[in-house]
Amino acid sequence: MNNSNRRIISRRSRPAKEPLSRELIVKTAHELLKEQGIEGMSMRKVAKALDTGPASLYVYVNNFQELSAYVLDYGLGQMVYPDSADSTWKEQLFDILHTYFLLLFEKPGLAEISLSTIPQGTNFLQLTEHILAALHEGGIKSTSAAWGVDLLLLYVSSVAYEKVSWKKHDSSQISDIKKTFDDADKTRFPFIHRVKEEMFAGDTVSMERFRWGIDVILYGIQKEIN
Repeated sequence: MNNSNRRIISRRSRPAKEPLSRELIVKTAHELLKEQGIEGMSMRKVAKALDTGPASLYVYVNNFQELSAYVLDYGLGQMVYPDSADSTWKEQLFDILHTYFLLLFEKPGLAEISLSTIPQGTNFLQLTEHILAALHEGGIKSTSAAWGVDLLLLYVSSVAYEKVSWKKHDSSQISDIKKTFDDADKTRFPFIHRVKEEMFAGDTVSMERFRWGIDVILYGIQKEIN
């Protein structure tokens, strides 16, 4: 039966899609990561958001690991580096690492992929350059500085991911974990009993425990390699 009231919409009347590019793919994946976490950043979901097929993405990125590397670097582009020119090299370094931590903590998906991905791009190079500059000012030798960057970034990523994970869970679960230590039999676990309060101390606004971890790593970095 003919329907004279039927409206035919031409495909040409649709808004033109932005041409597919690596930059668009990375930006889209980053948005999905913010909204849905790492699960939302699959090649299939990114392709769907771009109204294309997964195979089209492989023209611009080799695999999911490479996409993650570009997405992490894209996220690092949002870092605002602190102005701590009048501070000691250790304070400069702490400020940089703390800024990196806050970025990962405020954008949970970045914290997750930072543990398994080496970013690709100038934003990661800029972060590395800032850290190396602070270590150089502290008189750290080349090899120790180069290896130290890896340790420092891994430490910050792991702390950020831990905090993100704890934030996701009900606070009662954290209380249960603490109670497990509090209730540990002091005869069977005398050393745990001795430090059970300290086990969960230092995670305050002052970031005392976070800073202590950086100081411990720096103590090792400052030792010369034979």
